[in-house]
Amino acid sequence: MGFRKRFKDYLTTERNLSLRTVTAYMRDLNELANFLNQHGIGLDDNDDIATIDVLLLRQFLANLHKDNKRTSIARKLSSVRVFFRFAVREGVIAASPADALSTPKREQFLPNVLSVDQMSALLDQPGDGNRVLLLRDLALFELIYSCGLRVSETVGLDIDSFDFANAEVRVLGKGNKERILPVGQAALKALNSYLQERGRSDVGAVFLNHRGSRLTVRSVQRSLKQRLRQLGLPADVTPHALRHSFATHLLDAGADLRAIQELLGHASLSTTQRYTQVSFAHLTKVYDQAHPRSRKKIKP
Repeated sequence: MGFRKRFKDYLTTERNLSLRTVTAYMRDLNELANFLNQHGIGLDDNDDIATIDVLLLRQFLANLHKDNKRTSIARKLSSVRVFFRFAVREGVIAASPADALSTPKREQFLPNVLSVDQMSALLDQPGDGNRVLLLRDLALFELIYSCGLRVSETVGLDIDSFDFANAEVRVLGKGNKERILPVGQAALKALNSYLQERGRSDVGAVFLNHRGSRLTVRSVQRSLKQRLRQLGLPADVTPHALRHSFATHLLDAGADLRAIQELLGHASLSTTQRYTQVSFAHLTKVYDQAHPRSRKKIKP
């Protein structure tokens, strides 16, 4: 068995990572393998792996800078580090050459959000088209905004994920971590309207496409873009922006950052702290627009 296959089995069985995460790890590792092949080195042979040093890995990183953003390079480097630490654990090498590499400083991007008025326009105004699909999309957007869900979490919901009596939903997030979230009344009402119009289905999924199969992430993206264009709202907004809007609007209303972290399912508080920047940017914009002397030029 090749060493890369052993590494993949380790990620799947011992680390219990999701298929999507394992695929991402192996994709990054294959990119390193393609680079090393140009130097006559393979990643499936123990003797070859032992010849890889920090200088060679630095050349690999320098090569990545040609076509990748720093965030992508940081992710690929993380995958490489995990691989070489596994090689150390297996006794293939004594120390990991990847541990001597510095992670590129990541660009700081503020999450894209809709204002409260824009969210109201998206969720309150009637649309044109098939009634079942309209009710489905409205329930989708209401639920993402009500609970701060990732779009992948939303399309993965089953009927039995909901406790309608207690207005709760059980969500399976990243790393197969489960969290139970409160569901707002507006989202519950929209969801009930959709399910009543949709009728019974042998598929356990909540959100179905026009063929009766589970809805995909890509379909949600298309539906949102179409809806935004109909309403004259920013068309570059993604479904993930509804999750960002959920967090930002809670923070603006005085919600505790730790509580928002739990609702979003963030492993680290530092990830949630991005929203404090968004909130401050919003406050600055309001100040500039409203304060009588914020933009007044003082004549000498």
